[in-house]
Amino acid sequence: MAVTMMRQDFVETLDQLAGSLESPAIGELGQADQSEVIEFLSARPVHTVFMLGLIRDNGLLSPRNRGSFYGSRSRSGQLEGVALIGHATMVEAHTENSLVGFARVARNCQNAHLIRGEQESTDTFWRFYADGGREPRMISREHLFELSETPVSVEDVSLRPATIEDLDKVLAVNSSMALEEGGTSPLQRDPSGFRRRTARRIEQNRVWVWFDDNRLIFKADVVSETPAVTYLEGIYVHQEERHKGHGLRCLKKLSSILLTQTNSICLTVNNRNQNAVDCYTKAGFKFHSHYETIYLR
Repeated sequence: MAVTMMRQDFVETLDQLAGSLESPAIGELGQADQSEVIEFLSARPVHTVFMLGLIRDNGLLSPRNRGSFYGSRSRSGQLEGVALIGHATMVEAHTENSLVGFARVARNCQNAHLIRGEQESTDTFWRFYADGGREPRMISREHLFELSETPVSVEDVSLRPATIEDLDKVLAVNSSMALEEGGTSPLQRDPSGFRRRTARRIEQNRVWVWFDDNRLIFKADVVSETPAVTYLEGIYVHQEERHKGHGLRCLKKLSSILLTQTNSICLTVNNRNQNAVDCYTKAGFKFHSHYETIYLR
């Protein structure tokens, strides 16, 4: 009974707070809004690289975005927030009432898998989204790192873009990493979609690999890229080849290649993974901000 009353009080408090805020106009964005949205998101390119990359690749309206883009506008019509609500929900909002509005929309999303963003704003979003009763499946606290200077002492490594012949090995590694990090396997949850998306990324030359004697030693995925920022994910070193410097050498080599095409590179890492933090720091990456991923039930 006490727990029930506490939850009721919590919900009432949130509703009172939400009601005290000026309600923004929340609506789905279309292609006519694209230039305005890009300008809005470009004000903070590191934090919005994932959304900007999707828009550059697919436009605002595309099934490949695995969700819909929404905008929050003031009474005067000024854009105050942009959110991607779908499989991965991400929000860039300048006002708290925009977060409230986006959270209300996101509650009705049927394919939501995770919420990701800066820790403070994600926590605020979650309070309104959860409605006092929803429980996350898992919360991952992360560090966002950024590299803007070409690494020194780059060694020659046989790093190359993956080809479609590498697909099965890349799929196996990416699925295993997703299971370890998020608790579910995309090969089990959505095998055909996962295979299709990975193949497309390979065809775009956004998966980098180093093989030795037909063993995949190193892999990294370029998940999103803009002229300002490139976002890396899925950085992998074969378990039997760790602590030998392979990851550092390959990461430096890859960074030196990517920085000829973009101003900076960013990535997130679980704050409990000290080995990865040390590797990224040695490669020249610097701490940028605290991040959080909330995995949904």
